[in-house]
Amino acid sequence: MTDPAELHAAIRDEMRQVLIGKDELVKGLTIAILTDGHILLEGVPGVAKTTVANLFAEATGFDYNRIQMTPDILPADITGTSIYREQHGEFELQRGPVFANVVVADEINRATPKTQSALLEAMQERTVSIEGETLDLPDPFIVIATQNPIEMDGTYELPEAQRDRFQLKLTADLPSRDEETELLDRFDREPDLDAGKVSQVVDSDAVQEARQRAAEVYIDDTVKEYVLDIVAATRDSPALDHGASPRASLAFLSTSKARAAIEGREYVIPEDVKALASAILSHRVVLSTDAELSNQTAGDVIEDVIETVEPPGSGFDAESAEAVKAVQDGGLPEDGSESTDDE
Repeated sequence: MTDPAELHAAIRDEMRQVLIGKDELVKGLTIAILTDGHILLEGVPGVAKTTVANLFAEATGFDYNRIQMTPDILPADITGTSIYREQHGEFELQRGPVFANVVVADEINRATPKTQSALLEAMQERTVSIEGETLDLPDPFIVIATQNPIEMDGTYELPEAQRDRFQLKLTADLPSRDEETELLDRFDREPDLDAGKVSQVVDSDAVQEARQRAAEVYIDDTVKEYVLDIVAATRDSPALDHGASPRASLAFLSTSKARAAIEGREYVIPEDVKALASAILSHRVVLSTDAELSNQTAGDVIEDVIETVEPPGSGFDAESAEAVKAVQDGGLPEDGSESTDDE
């Protein structure tokens, strides 16, 4: 199973055995494993944030560890330390839970800023230094950090520079009435549903090959310009003190390719970019004081930005499909001119 669309469908269908109404979260997490990106997963208590993250790790078959972030947890509790073994008369390196393919950092904003920094530095560098020794983290290495809204007691807001290291910010919403009705019915039939498990449905080789196929998805220059226009608009918006960084542009590039692949396409369309805009930008921008006083949210501003930026014109899908097919089949070069063998 190397096709990204098939990989996503297998993970989604397996997780549906336990979860209700979380398909969009599963899609976002699948995009993360296809692009080697980290995820910030936000929602109020009780909306299955941790359950989604844990079950996703099980379904992908990656090694994973869960870290319960609390105010008293120390950086060494995450990265590891050297422990003196008296019987051997020497120090022994004890690796921390960060050494896993998928690390679930539960309630990251309940840890102190110093501890948050230790994890986020590992996310950026993909290495950990313990007692002067630098150790590589596994490949792939993906952090799924859950957090409660910052207005809740006992939370520490992640600094802007650290939020920027998360590729996507996903939101675990409260269920709709129909979804909650289905939840009640399931628990009525199966009281132990909360302890449900999922089976591994993909392996690391399949994920690596699907990653390669996603990376090869075609993105037209007009779509790249659309991405740059959106990012530039966040920097010019009067509702924002700080717009998105170049990391946002790079996130658009990789994740829009992955989304297109999941949708069964070999080319990116503007809708891929629009669908990912809030998840890519909402945690990277800083609202102005006036915007906060008017009760605007980052999501509101991003939505306004998207509406003001003109996407590529109609007929784009067909043109892109023909372009990528021609290039991949070796027919026409990307400039559309006929190739010759006499040059």
